Amino acid sequence: MHLLSKFNFKTYLHNDSSSGFTLPEILVSILIIGVLAGVLLPNWLAFIELRKLNAAQDRVYFAMRQAQSQATKDKLSTQVSFREQSGIVQWAVHQTEAGVFIPNSVASNPNLWHSLEPTIQIDQALNLKGKTETTIQKNTSQNIWRVIFNYQGCPVYNPSDECTSTSLQALGQITLYSNKAGKARRCVYVSTILGAMRKGKEHSKANENDKYCY
Repeated sequence: MHLLSKFNFKTYLHNDSSSGFTLPEILVSILIIGVLAGVLLPNWLAFIELRKLNAAQDRVYFAMRQAQSQATKDKLSTQVSFREQSGIVQWAVHQTEAGVFIPNSVASNPNLWHSLEPTIQIDQALNLKGKTETTIQKNTSQNIWRVIFNYQGCPVYNPSDECTSTSLQALGQITLYSNKAGKARRCVYVSTILGAMRKGKEHSKANENDKYCY
């Protein structure tokens, strides 16, 4: 009985010692995990940023639609305004006020503004054609952009413009990018004087308007 117990104990020790990993095996495993993380992590982070960019595009599109809908509902010219505040892009939908690019009551009221993700920016750089990818109305001194819709829901350059007398300057697009998503671009643009809007993304070739986001 004593010999059997001793034998079983030795067998247990032998099996237990051989079931673990050696130091070289552990180091190799850590090295493989490190290599995989180095390869996959940047792609994963870029994927997450692309999803944030797509979400920002949807929010901008919704904001434009909201301004258009509110204008026709209230029968008053309404605009969606965009600005960069401390490096963060914000938007607000509000009634247009004649003679000012954006009412001070709106600009100074933080409760009216909605923020996009901190990594999302408005593309203001010149593209390969020497054109800007963001072409909606801009107040350069305030670094604010806007799109106005009149009481009929048409994009207009001035609040009092009718659909039939609006300028092509009322049309345009806002293009977004993420500083962590490479060359990806997402844009929302007003494509017709009746107020049709579309969403687009970056292309390798420019369109007829020398834009790469369409």
